[in-house]
Amino acid sequence: MQLVSQLKEIYQGNSDFARRSRYVLLGFDLAVISYFVATTFIPDAPWIRIVDYVIGSAMMIELLARMIAHHDRVAFLLRPLSLVDMLVIFSLMAPAVVGNFAFLRIMRAVRLIHSYRVLQEFRANFSFFARNEQVVFAVINLLVFIFIVSALVFVLQVKVNAQINNYIDALYFTITTLTTTGFGDIILVGEAGRLLSVLIMIVGISLFINLVRSIFRPHKIRHECAECGLTRHDTDSIHCKHCGALLHIRTEGL
Repeated sequence: MQLVSQLKEIYQGNSDFARRSRYVLLGFDLAVISYFVATTFIPDAPWIRIVDYVIGSAMMIELLARMIAHHDRVAFLLRPLSLVDMLVIFSLMAPAVVGNFAFLRIMRAVRLIHSYRVLQEFRANFSFFARNEQVVFAVINLLVFIFIVSALVFVLQVKVNAQINNYIDALYFTITTLTTTGFGDIILVGEAGRLLSVLIMIVGISLFINLVRSIFRPHKIRHECAECGLTRHDTDSIHCKHCGALLHIRTEGL
């Protein structure tokens, strides 16, 4: 069927058109996430509901397109990210319960680190990404963690904590906590708030340390040695440091 072939080309193909299409979809995700953050500052209004319906419809169409393009459609629907997308769509299309499910909309951010094919294409097509792959992944992991946890802080605390009034308040608390700055002007209330604070400190600090280590450790590039399988080498390596085999690392030079 022509439609199925076209969708498979968009989501799985290697043509310039397919790559550009996936970049557009990634841009759509970024725009949707920005909209969700921005609306945390705005009181509920009829136009927000209309925009929610439009975004929900667009996400539903995109989810169906990805399902059609997948070789196993049942397995695709049971994937965790597909289930999250379905819950997000539900929250957008059901205004009566949108307050209870609002945090699920922001979990769309998870796709920023799970769009593996897009990230792989960045590595293959952009020399900057290839040279700084570990740093880029560390930054993405940290930012997505901050984004999602801040959303959880906002949703869980906005109705019970007078210090959390919008997403920026939640973001401020998350960053001061994971960096151990801890000014103390905002604290989470209740047992759930304390447990969330512990999660931010344990996981967030680990991701932050990983980012610092990626920035300051000697620069490496990912390239698997055909003989021993070592995957990290200096960018100017000619031979594998582990087995001595000749390497063929693609580079644009200095």
